[in-house]
Amino acid sequence: MKKRRLGKSNLEVSALGLGCMGMSWSYGPAKDKQAMISLLRAAVERGVTFFDTAEVYGPLTNEELVGEALAPFRGQVVIATKFGWAAAPGDRERWSALNSRPEHIKDAVEGSLKRLRVDAIDLYYQHRVDPSVPIEDVAGAVKDLIREGKVKHFGLSEAGAQTVRRAHAVQPVTALQSEYSLWFRRPEQEVLPTLEQLGIGFDRLVQRRQRLFALAAARRVGDEARRDPIAPAA
Repeated sequence: MKKRRLGKSNLEVSALGLGCMGMSWSYGPAKDKQAMISLLRAAVERGVTFFDTAEVYGPLTNEELVGEALAPFRGQVVIATKFGWAAAPGDRERWSALNSRPEHIKDAVEGSLKRLRVDAIDLYYQHRVDPSVPIEDVAGAVKDLIREGKVKHFGLSEAGAQTVRRAHAVQPVTALQSEYSLWFRRPEQEVLPTLEQLGIGFDRLVQRRQRLFALAAARRVGDEARRDPIAPAA
């Protein structure tokens, strides 16, 4: 597996990362825990070193799964997790309230550290920009956590170019996570040039509609093969 360095940082990850959300949340019922632990460990054995989770996935249970599965590989893998959501009144399986207040971030990190079974979080993303909290305050809170040794690198998710610039001026941003595909090329307009200028890495996420497109394409190929089983391969 090839390795890549995120921007100008010293954080090196595998070129292919593994998003863990669907293992315990969102895409249907939670999967069998032991099967997912085996999958995560098999990914490491095949060279994957970059794993993505968040406290909101589950909520909380996905971090627990990733922490248990990757405990034997400390120092060999990079775990990214995210803060910025909280339970609104009536929320159960999904949290719907944005919360990036500095005091909330500092509480959230303690839970993530415990669930992930680590002393420091490799890459700590703000999951979504909170319009009620200045991004400078968010970056300042993460800067404090880095100074305390609880976080190694700061990241943003789905943030615009100006937000990235403002955050980076307070605490260097290691990576921005964002959708980018043939269906969604907006980052090319302002975000990617900004990241290149500032030396920030880009972590491309794959949205559900891309997975559905791939699944539909695979089914179409299968249907055609069944209709014409002796057709030569292209």
